[in-house]
Amino acid sequence: QVQLVESGGGLVQPGGSLRLSCAASAVSGRIFSVNTMGWYRQAPGKQRELVASITITSKSKYADSVKGRFTISRDNAKFTAYLQMNDLRPEDTAVYYCNADKILYNSSVTPRLTYGEDYWGKGTLVTVSS
Repeated sequence: QVQLVESGGGLVQPGGSLRLSCAASAVSGRIFSVNTMGWYRQAPGKQRELVASITITSKSKYADSVKGRFTISRDNAKFTAYLQMNDLRPEDTAVYYCNADKILYNSSVTPRLTYGEDYWGKGTLVTVSS
């Protein structure tokens, strides 16, 4: 009933930039708030790792490997999070996933306001290569 949709991935040369977006929406319903949103990534043969997260009050944190290069932001009115990635490196190559830890919504199936937890997008591939 609630979905996260990522966009913005692609192929970029080392040193280049990409901007990822993650939009939350309710199928046949409405979202009222989204708590903390985060970006994770998973490279081939590696575990999924947290890249950056941002609370509803825009307090953010980053993995050490991306500090100073990546910036996470959000638009609460649009229930959307962004990840601006600069100075990309080959080791940034991965599938990037969006997560929302708690979403307040209603829908035609659940008309009462409901808190759902731990939502994930399907992922968007970022490839950094020359």
